[in-house]
Amino acid sequence: MLTRRNLLTGAAAAAVGAAVTGRAAHAALPVVDMEALIKAAQIDPRRADTAITTGSKDSVLLVERALQARGLLSATYVDGHFGTSTVAAYAAYQRSLGYSGLDATGLPGQTSLRLLGEGRFTVTRLLTPGGVVAFRGVQVNTRTRAMLLEAERLLGGQLTITQGSYNVSNPASAGTHDGGGALDLSVSGMSTTYRTTVVRQLRRVGFAAWLRTPAQGNWPYHIHAIALADTDQAANAQHQAGDYYLGLNGLANRGADDGPAVTPKVTWEEYQRTT
Repeated sequence: MLTRRNLLTGAAAAAVGAAVTGRAAHAALPVVDMEALIKAAQIDPRRADTAITTGSKDSVLLVERALQARGLLSATYVDGHFGTSTVAAYAAYQRSLGYSGLDATGLPGQTSLRLLGEGRFTVTRLLTPGGVVAFRGVQVNTRTRAMLLEAERLLGGQLTITQGSYNVSNPASAGTHDGGGALDLSVSGMSTTYRTTVVRQLRRVGFAAWLRTPAQGNWPYHIHAIALADTDQAANAQHQAGDYYLGLNGLANRGADDGPAVTPKVTWEEYQRTT
């Protein structure tokens, strides 16, 4: 006999089934690892070939297929290599969302990545640079600040910042400080050995860092540091991050890295997982 109780029971069962089905459908979506994706987006455009960054292929392919589906990327470049064509396609996608400037460099950010993935993929191991704050007379984001403070803890002393991030007024920096994750540090009073120690500890916590000398450009001795995987980076800072991974010096001549070897080269998030 059909009763109200039977109807309610049936409706409840149907609702549970729908919820389970919905969860299953959501769970069935493939996953983009944002950390792996950003690493590839920094390294691959700087490669001389189309090699694929270890651990990134599946995530890059998901993003490239989504860009192709929007008519922004040729099938030729849907290959798991986040090269210059993929960067250009992602930048075009960012512009289609209304972004411009530093928000449309082709380096994926959380919001654009999630929107691109709607119905196609979910995103894990999210990266965020945090908010922009005043710190020791300059501007940095909270991620960069935390990284510097940890490097100083390892060193047992405070460093002097001579240039921060989000600074578009210094042409000598070639735009590397226009966005987030960039620092210049004074080496005044440091011995040669201690300069190397500072660079090493900065690298240890996730910076691409080098000692810069007057012989390299129109600048005094200083330490230049770029926070790896900072999604607020200006384009030239992204290039320096990629060059660091590839064993280069981050300068226009793309010479060999002249800093202390740190193995493995880690991001801030990777460093935190090992400490």
